[in-house]
Amino acid sequence: MMALAACAEAPTRAADPAAPFAPEYLGVQTRLLDGDLVDFVVSMKGARDQSDVIAYAECAAAQYALIRGYAFARHLRTNVSQEAGIWSADAVYTISPDLPQGLRTIDAEVTVANCGQSGIPTV
Repeated sequence: MMALAACAEAPTRAADPAAPFAPEYLGVQTRLLDGDLVDFVVSMKGARDQSDVIAYAECAAAQYALIRGYAFARHLRTNVSQEAGIWSADAVYTISPDLPQGLRTIDAEVTVANCGQSGIPTV
């Protein structure tokens, strides 16, 4: 039974939850896929779990929408990975001037303001 325990999947938490949160944001790569479809790849160290790197990608998407003159973004998908202490997220969003249909929409201006208050950098 002990041999099987060693094969168990590692938890998604990167650090001790009691440790102070001291993230290191390593940058954003942006690729325009087609018209209003944009891919963001972000990386960071010191994430507490996948939600931290997902928030970083959302902040990048919101700022990109504003830079392009749009007010909204809609989340399509995010893939998260962790290797050697570096968390990465590959997230795809659509950007639009009007509120898009769907449940996973973000108001770019509000999101960028929240990111600033939270200390998460944008593009």
